[in-house]
Amino acid sequence: MRQIIYLKYGWRFKKDDIPDALNFDFDDSDWEEVRVPHDWAIKGPFSPENDKRLHKRIINGKEEIFYHTGVTGGLPIVGIAWYRKKIELKEIKDKRIRIEFDGVMSNSEVYCNGDFVGSWPYGYSSFAFDITDFVKEGENIIAVRVDNKPNASRWYPGAGIYRNVRVVILSPVHISLWGTYIKTLFIEEKLAKIYIKTEIENYTGKNKYVEVETKILSPEGKEVVIESTKKKINEKDFFEQEIFVEDPLLWSIENPNLYKACSSLKVDGQLFDYYETIFGVREIYFDSEKGFFLNGRPVKFKGVCLHHDLGPLGTAINKTAIKRQLTILKEMGANAIRTSHNPPAPELLDLCDEMGFLVIDEAFDEWKIPKCENGYNKLFDLWAEKDLRNMIRRDRNHPSVIMWSIGNEIPEQNDPENGPKLAKFLHNICKEEDPTRPTTTALNWGEIAIKNGFAQVVDVPGWNYLPHLYGKFHQLLPEKPMYASETASCISTRGEYYFPVEEEIDFKRPTLQVNSFDLSHPSWATTPDVEFRAQDDHPFIMGEFVWTGFDYLGEPTPYNEEWPSRSSYFGIVDLCGIPKDRFYLYQSRWTNKGTLHIVPHWTLPGYEGKPITVQVYSSWDIVEIFVNGVSYGKKIKNYRGLVNRYRLVWNGVVYEPGEIKAVAYGKNGEIEKELIVKTAGKPVKIRVIPDRTEVKSDGEDMVFVYVEVVDENGILCPYADNLVYFDIKGPAEIVGIDNGNPISTEPFCANYRKVFHGMCVVYIRSLLNKKGEIRLTVQSEGLIGDEIEIKTKG
Repeated sequence: MRQIIYLKYGWRFKKDDIPDALNFDFDDSDWEEVRVPHDWAIKGPFSPENDKRLHKRIINGKEEIFYHTGVTGGLPIVGIAWYRKKIELKEIKDKRIRIEFDGVMSNSEVYCNGDFVGSWPYGYSSFAFDITDFVKEGENIIAVRVDNKPNASRWYPGAGIYRNVRVVILSPVHISLWGTYIKTLFIEEKLAKIYIKTEIENYTGKNKYVEVETKILSPEGKEVVIESTKKKINEKDFFEQEIFVEDPLLWSIENPNLYKACSSLKVDGQLFDYYETIFGVREIYFDSEKGFFLNGRPVKFKGVCLHHDLGPLGTAINKTAIKRQLTILKEMGANAIRTSHNPPAPELLDLCDEMGFLVIDEAFDEWKIPKCENGYNKLFDLWAEKDLRNMIRRDRNHPSVIMWSIGNEIPEQNDPENGPKLAKFLHNICKEEDPTRPTTTALNWGEIAIKNGFAQVVDVPGWNYLPHLYGKFHQLLPEKPMYASETASCISTRGEYYFPVEEEIDFKRPTLQVNSFDLSHPSWATTPDVEFRAQDDHPFIMGEFVWTGFDYLGEPTPYNEEWPSRSSYFGIVDLCGIPKDRFYLYQSRWTNKGTLHIVPHWTLPGYEGKPITVQVYSSWDIVEIFVNGVSYGKKIKNYRGLVNRYRLVWNGVVYEPGEIKAVAYGKNGEIEKELIVKTAGKPVKIRVIPDRTEVKSDGEDMVFVYVEVVDENGILCPYADNLVYFDIKGPAEIVGIDNGNPISTEPFCANYRKVFHGMCVVYIRSLLNKKGEIRLTVQSEGLIGDEIEIKTKG
């Protein structure tokens, strides 16, 4: 039987190039002890010198040199580091030993007891090595060398062993790594036919009579059916089974039902291996005119692109933190994720399966033509096939995954000779590994890609920032289903409001912030409204994936040259998980939750008596606003133009402290909802709001605590920037603090933080097997503090 040992605690870490660190008897006693997943760079310090990029441009006929300083977050990602871990292995005679890495950033080399085992350069790939010939009974040393190159990424990649690691002890005959492949052959009203392919490896040196028994468990955990197949195998063989499931519960966005395939491997009647595979019964279909269908029903992609960092946690994977992100996006109405621009952590896909998200699983941001000097262009020839096959084999049983993306904005789309050949090479790999899903790629030069034959290679082309060309693309490729793979790129800073309100393209301010009226964007992008209109006017487009769901570290457009800008402004939600105004614009379009949201807040010192602009994001077509009881009239959504089509706008509203009220009306004039926003007074006290008050004592579970500075009436003070201190007692630790300010260089790993526009968030993680009451106390000079209690459970 297989035994899984998770290598989480007790790693030794040193950021330095120490050649002798691979040796068994190397003394690492003075190294830092860390837990894995681990991102060495997230604790900082921030610096404009970290991975800064030199650029050149011509101004008035002269070449000028300038630097991009925050492109990878201004954090110390670059360098060589070592990890070492002792593992005790017992009774391993005749066993096979495998070490599995979900991801190491990057250029990893793995050693066991001083011997080189293998390497894997791509930091986003999951990989494994057979270390049977390197281990021994008793104590063993695993050493991992990591080499993060400069100028290798266009965003913050993190650094180190940032995903999970396992040692798996196996019988000599066992199910292979990612050795099951499950697909739905057909679905009828009362019956589904499931195909299961199981790969078996035999290291005995002899032919063996093997039985593979597959038991299917329903979403409720009840046994549905058992199928058994027997045959003799040599070194490696496949077992294929077709299983009928009666009255199948289908996987869908609304009801993400999950089955479990329990594979038992027996040799001469003795149980040698047991392996579980989660899967869903579902049917997908893509139509060039009618769009995407899930289980026969049309579905529009209400999607976002996500980079892989978790804000103040960096890239170190935590399933609770990922679930929080997805929960926030679900509340907004999102139903789809594009894993920009790389294979995601397995935990993300597990959660998308469980929560009902569709996923575009993306492999690469580069092929052979570089975007970054040390990017994937250095790896493509030797590693592209391996990386792509690993991604698909690992992820192909996830019902959430609906397409394989072979690349994002690949420069080869401009190359008529090599571009289509490379695309076909990757497309064919996808089809060999999984013919059930279409291939896609995200194209930002759509007309050129079509002319060169590049777009025609994939099954479903995706368009980045080309809403004005959807009609033309459909005429040129009438047989191709298509969608918007990257849209809007609207930028904003939570809580920042500037007047006058107007569309801003590549606009910069001395504050290094961006207006939160959701009309700002780079030159290649648009406001959300432009994309909404293009989607509505071209129903064959299957939906959109907005750039981005959350702010992420690095790529601080438009302030690429201005330090201390160090994280993006693109997110619908800020870096610490607080929704921006734009969240409610998308929610009003994507859900029927009854959204009514006023922009801006109503605390605007210095604007007393001055005319300002007010926007309302509403699920209803008719809204009236009042300032201190005085009406500024009703606005009605106008579906013929763009102004007032998706957001309602009042110009010339005279600001006076007090309150602003929005009233939404139904079609017959009845009041559907009212919202009042009041002017805040001076900061008086702190309010602490945990997202829950109970946490598992598993060393992984987290509570996210929202901290607000409020006035005497409990109204949020939107300009408060008080320095707040945190004290935690009990079986938990503070692992991150952030406030969503993209120019803050305060450390994420600390016990203090300034609030930003009155708010910040504290990330608290439980301690392994430690129970008791957790108490968080939050204080700030001159304010009344607050505290909360969090209970632990087993």
